[in-house]
Amino acid sequence: MKIAVFGAGAWGTALAVHASARHDVLLWARDAAQADAIGRDRENKRYLAGISLPQRVSISSAVSDPSIATLADASDIAVIATPMAALRSMLEALASTSRPVVWLCKGFESSGVEGLLGHEVLAQAAPSLAAGVLSGPSFAEEVAQGRPTALVAASAHASVRDALVAAFHGDRLRVYANDDIAGVEVGGAVKNVLAIATGLCDGLGLGLNARAALITRGLAEMTRLGVALGARAETFMGLSGLGDLVLTATGDLSRNRRIGLLLAQGRTLGAATASLGHVAEGVLCARAVVARGTRLGIDMPISRAVVALLEGHLKPKDAIAELMARDPVPE
Repeated sequence: MKIAVFGAGAWGTALAVHASARHDVLLWARDAAQADAIGRDRENKRYLAGISLPQRVSISSAVSDPSIATLADASDIAVIATPMAALRSMLEALASTSRPVVWLCKGFESSGVEGLLGHEVLAQAAPSLAAGVLSGPSFAEEVAQGRPTALVAASAHASVRDALVAAFHGDRLRVYANDDIAGVEVGGAVKNVLAIATGLCDGLGLGLNARAALITRGLAEMTRLGVALGARAETFMGLSGLGDLVLTATGDLSRNRRIGLLLAQGRTLGAATASLGHVAEGVLCARAVVARGTRLGIDMPISRAVVALLEGHLKPKDAIAELMARDPVPE
């Protein structure tokens, strides 16, 4: 099997390393200088330092191979490993391929008025593609190191789900198929926003009781929004819901949790995001999460407090105080 991975960030590189144990993998970087450095060093020092790239991973760039549709056609499956902001343009570029296409990014498209999930962007940008999402609780570094991980392959197309299982399922990475793509994507998007809140809680030293409350009530927010968007409630008790939320809200490798920790220390949002060196999708899509919930009449107090914090309307301690001061409601 031949796999094309478009995007040489941490997650795209990690998945390429994992897949190369059984398949030939093309890792495509938008930046030619980055591609040259990765090819020369056999390591992605910028995004995944310390992980050697196996020989079955070949490197390409937008300069040397401008047509990603051609590269996709020469592969058995195409993987979009860019941030959410680039998903639409990547899908448009791949619209003509007959190969299964999958994206890894988690979030809502923040550039448009609607704030669309990946499968909603697909419906506008490339509706004829057989495509889906690979999601679930996963830190790139651990996948690249071969540590046990479980993911969800979600698509309306059984052929896409089957292709993802064939490409990535192995003794170190289990891939479960799911046809509830809306549920899987809502879980992957909202957990990033909730992780900022949990990082804030931990950074303020509020204790484990507070953290457990935020995670549990955050899961309720996530589920309410997902069901309103057509998802199945049970999806949120699985890997892409509860599993990804727990990992991102508590794991030290979580960029979104790190944002909350830094804000609790008094850092500005600009300084906090600049210090990461990576994209924190929760920062980019928090407003879209709340906007979708508001239009659907869904109460999302934790996500709303995160938006107010990110936009400078609330200070860290005031955000927590506002949540605790809410009127009592049934669980």
